[in-house]
Amino acid sequence: MRLLADESCDFAVVRALRSAGHDVVSVRHEDPGAPDAAVIERALRDCRVLITEDKDFGQLVFASASESPGVIFIRFPANARGAMAQTVVDLLEQHGTKIGGRFAVVQPGRIRISERVLKE
Repeated sequence: MRLLADESCDFAVVRALRSAGHDVVSVRHEDPGAPDAAVIERALRDCRVLITEDKDFGQLVFASASESPGVIFIRFPANARGAMAQTVVDLLEQHGTKIGGRFAVVQPGRIRISERVLKE
């Protein structure tokens, strides 16, 4: 899957996704400090699902129904972060075909994928 990892995304997730064969571009390395709107535009332009830990993207993409190729929002507390990278890899292995154009929230022991399809 083609993914764009926001600056807030833990790099352990990026490494794990790359190891699992996913095409992951990191904002942290390619365009540090880019505003959220520019990150969303890039994800859309490059046809990449955005992966982030920044809750602002929920407002920018899901709540406002902005155009998006899909978002994976990671919500892991500090005491559960050890399992975070593998959980995201598992999400894509099990539900990858459902992510495009949708908003997915990944938490310890729970994955929610919006039923509402975002504009693609």
